[in-house]
Amino acid sequence: MAKFGDFNKVCETVALTVCPLVGSEEGIEPTCYSRNVEIAGTLIFQPATIIIHVIALIMTSIMIYHIKSKYTAVGRKEIVMFFYLYMMVTFLELLLVSGIIPTASKVYPYFTAAHVALITATFWCLLLNGFVGFQFAEDGTPLSLWSIRISSLVIFAGVFFLSFATFLSKAGFSPLNPVALWIVLYVFNGAALVIYVVLQIVLVLNTLDDRWPLGDIVFGISFYVIGQVILYLFSVRICDTAKHYIDGLFFGTICTLLAVMMVYKYWDSITKEDLEFSVGSKQNVWEVKELLGEDELAYSNQGGYGGGMNSKEKFNSYWTIY
Repeated sequence: MAKFGDFNKVCETVALTVCPLVGSEEGIEPTCYSRNVEIAGTLIFQPATIIIHVIALIMTSIMIYHIKSKYTAVGRKEIVMFFYLYMMVTFLELLLVSGIIPTASKVYPYFTAAHVALITATFWCLLLNGFVGFQFAEDGTPLSLWSIRISSLVIFAGVFFLSFATFLSKAGFSPLNPVALWIVLYVFNGAALVIYVVLQIVLVLNTLDDRWPLGDIVFGISFYVIGQVILYLFSVRICDTAKHYIDGLFFGTICTLLAVMMVYKYWDSITKEDLEFSVGSKQNVWEVKELLGEDELAYSNQGGYGGGMNSKEKFNSYWTIY
């Protein structure tokens, strides 16, 4: 049974990036983990999970492109920050879990501290995006954008210091008792996610006539919860059954990606673009037709606007002028 603030049970189940740096001087080794492969003389861990990370980077790039293409959508600039942060988290996790940055490397604690800090900043950014729809500050304004940017940077810096101090036994923190880091990862981030979900349910029920976005919320939270359950409860069983080819980290990464995609799907479903000011490669041409007055109609019939002349007469008239 996992204890409050204890990484031992967690790290024995799944190989998180923090596991080699907490619990003891040698870290905590998982009971079962995905086998490695050798590429050009370099051992690469979690090969199947790396593939999912690459897919996640590609999918996130596509989502960012579509968000930026909705030039007048509400909260466009705010929500894209969340996807940028998720992309950075994914990239750093790819470097750490694959062994591209070895656990024995001197820079591993720095990259892991940055990874943990980015995870927390991502949850914080998502939480603040939950308030955008309530228009406490006009979306897209410097107040709205910089409040998210600066506060996310402060969260990143604070968690980075906490993580680094915990890993290297600085400022009274210790890897043998990483309670503060555990609280940040599981309590603070979990609370941010719950508050965001509650805010979006309230937003849909109170301000929207359409209830379909609730389905996106349900699917998103379901994917995330399923991923966490697989990650922390069934990772060892999956690893043993699959003969060490994959473990719970593989399915946890997939479910997290699906949850992030549902965040995009939800945001897209509740935002409407103002077509009058939209910009795109294909523009709709609106033609306004008005009834001609009697004088204009008579003038047209007499050929004033080219009316009453066949194509041959128009052609001859054109060259007569010249």
